[in-house]
Amino acid sequence: MYGSNMLVNCSGCHTPLQLPPGATSIRCALCHAVTHIAEPRALPHQPHSSTHAHPPPSPHMAPSPYNHAPPGPPPNAHGRKKAVVVGISYKYSRHELKGCINDAKCMKYLLMNKFNFPESSIIMLTEEEDPRGPKFPNKHNMRMAMFWLVQGCQPGDSLVFHYSGHGSQQRNYSGDEADGYDETLCPLDFETQGMIVDDEINATIVRPLPPGVRLHALIDACHSGTVLDLPFLCRMDRSGRYVWEDHRPRSGTWKGSAGGEVISISGCDDHQTSADTSALSRITSTGAMTFCFIQAIERGHGTTYGSILNAMRTAIRNVGNDGDVIGGGVVTSLLSMLLTGGSGIGGLRQEPQLTACEPFDVYTKPFYL
Repeated sequence: MYGSNMLVNCSGCHTPLQLPPGATSIRCALCHAVTHIAEPRALPHQPHSSTHAHPPPSPHMAPSPYNHAPPGPPPNAHGRKKAVVVGISYKYSRHELKGCINDAKCMKYLLMNKFNFPESSIIMLTEEEDPRGPKFPNKHNMRMAMFWLVQGCQPGDSLVFHYSGHGSQQRNYSGDEADGYDETLCPLDFETQGMIVDDEINATIVRPLPPGVRLHALIDACHSGTVLDLPFLCRMDRSGRYVWEDHRPRSGTWKGSAGGEVISISGCDDHQTSADTSALSRITSTGAMTFCFIQAIERGHGTTYGSILNAMRTAIRNVGNDGDVIGGGVVTSLLSMLLTGGSGIGGLRQEPQLTACEPFDVYTKPFYL
């Protein structure tokens, strides 16, 4: 029987697909082509040994370039912590952003020092990495990093996907988007290789998650409200009251997980745009959503999802005031320590949106990674 970590390339569009245990064929969610895999009995005989023998590689197999599990000691009783952190500045292009690599560095620092993520279990994809290596934020490497994030996940694992960069939209023709558009993330090479569509993101890091696994996605980009294609969206008004919207496709396709808990906090709604700003830290450019999330956690507002969203909203609304909600404090000190500085281009991301597999009470739901 094949292991649950096996990846195969789609026979139609060559997108890497995760093969369920024992399956001999799989249908691609993007192009709907069916890829057939050889029956286990047709594979060459493997000699017996004291260790588990894996089947030989299939010609369609496309393993992630990263280790399937972070090195180091075995996971503790509460499971492993794994994260993929992406920051893309699109330097020297007409799409250049100033604060995205700053966001990635600050998020890594927060995960390691506040939530005890081992550095070896955090994959950083930024333009500061080797352009020929697996951590440069092009489309292929982003896909492989997302597969790495969920490979081998077990009950108790805590997974984080953070993205700071451009987001966009493209016309949806399947009828499963209420506004007629798919949301997308823009890898560094998106102009030649295309964007990563929300359907693929959902199929890659949402639907495979089994019960007991928790995924938090923090998306600091334009048009990012439903970029994970989760079934329910939480909208909060200016007084803090909230309502859940049902975003399940009319086709009946299930876009939730296989039992795991998935929560996404995004920087703006699907129809909104965003920009870098130096107004929050007052020393360099950051994404407003990332800055405000880190500030909310560091200032003790991370008790529940509602307290985080309220703190983030308050910080964004008070930009330009003289209150103690921007500048100074832990995040600005962190930026001063990590960064050499930069220039803002003005503008603020809109108020954060929260999406999830299932609705819950954001005011009382405990937040923890």
